[in-house]
Amino acid sequence: MVRVRVPMLRPTFEREDALMAAGHAPVAGCDEAGRGPLAGPVVAAAVILDPACIPDGIDDSKKLDAGRREALFAAILACAEVGVALAPPARIDRDDIRQASLWALAQAVAALPRRPAHVLTDGRDLAPCGCPGTAVIKGDALCLSIAAASIVAKVVRDRLMCGLDALAPGYGFAGHKGYPTAAHRRALEALGPCDHHRRSFAPIRGAVAASVAGQEPGR
Repeated sequence: MVRVRVPMLRPTFEREDALMAAGHAPVAGCDEAGRGPLAGPVVAAAVILDPACIPDGIDDSKKLDAGRREALFAAILACAEVGVALAPPARIDRDDIRQASLWALAQAVAALPRRPAHVLTDGRDLAPCGCPGTAVIKGDALCLSIAAASIVAKVVRDRLMCGLDALAPGYGFAGHKGYPTAAHRRALEALGPCDHHRRSFAPIRGAVAASVAGQEPGR
């Protein structure tokens, strides 16, 4: 058997360097966490990295364990400019998850201490932030600024979900962070949805319908 060694893809600062060399500075990267869960907000982050002080080990947040994300989160906050915003379940239900995510990304960019000259956004869609930008597919694996934003968004959201666990006990939010795990689905069957669930998502609509049916006389 012939084994081919595939080099691990790591984010670089090449896109940011090229933009700054062309006079587009500062450059921000932005990303969000929490599009897939059934509960909690979408959290977006925007990060302007200091080229002279980029923490070692920044990578796509999905490739890092919780301890490494926390350490990098602290390192990023110590030497970068950061903006954070969230779209709560009510906005997600009103606008849909895609539009709510783009809105949160724009708010995160607006929360930066400086207005960026260019924004690099993870995915296919540009955030409507009122400045030039580039959508980068798999940007969290390719661009250091976007990867840094992915770490910030993930850590902030995980912390928020741990807080919701105390406000809405029984659902296990601290463990599954709102994602549709088997444990989360069992909790929904037993307790029904709470105020932090996204009622526009199909599993929650089903849980609401089942809860209402169970309360009808004669059932």
